Amino acid sequence: MNPFASTRSGSDILGAAQPPQPADLDGIPWLSTLDDEERERVKAALVVGDIRPGEYICRIGRPVTYWFGLLEGLLKMSNDDSQGAVITFTGVAPGGWFGEGTVIKREHYRYNIQALRKSRVAGLPVDTFHWLLDRSLGFNRFVMNHLNERLGQFIAAREIDRINNPDLRVARNLAALFHPLFAPNVGGVLRITQQELAYLVGLSRQRVNEALNTLAARGWIRVEYGGLRVLDLQALRSGQL
Repeated sequence: MNPFASTRSGSDILGAAQPPQPADLDGIPWLSTLDDEERERVKAALVVGDIRPGEYICRIGRPVTYWFGLLEGLLKMSNDDSQGAVITFTGVAPGGWFGEGTVIKREHYRYNIQALRKSRVAGLPVDTFHWLLDRSLGFNRFVMNHLNERLGQFIAAREIDRINNPDLRVARNLAALFHPLFAPNVGGVLRITQQELAYLVGLSRQRVNEALNTLAARGWIRVEYGGLRVLDLQALRSGQL
């Protein structure tokens, strides 16, 4: 039984959500690819909601309703926990948009997206997403790049699953959370606790702490108050310890 389970899901949360504020719009990277007419239509369609820790934005088997983006907070993408241990596929950091493949196919979700802390999420309705695909070259390029990078991300995730070295697992997962396309609003410092990172990596908090000390000793990261600063992103990605 998942201790963080919630009865609310993304469609319930955003169904009673508010229009985006100017600060919310500033945090959406693909808005700059749109022309004036497209941008105004998107602004009218976008909704924003606040998600409590443990609540699900997407649930396995639920029909797709929105293309989601994380404005603030931290999310994790995982499998169904009803059949055993939860496997976390990836984390979602601020600025990241996710689920475009499901939205394009208008199918049901095959994964869960859950908030690890209080988060602010934006949703673009499916029909508006497809309207942009039919009209905007810039938006198509953004989505195409997203899908291409997503494929590489999940190939890397399969490699991580086979890595027995916990330090490398932490390094690769941190690199994913600092991805310039999937987390453009993170900047140099990721606000994350060791316990949150442990949930994402699938290790104990104590083992994550040891790994962070190892990575810091190599000069790849620096542990700061309330977060982590990446000093060598390429080293984290290559993971040559």
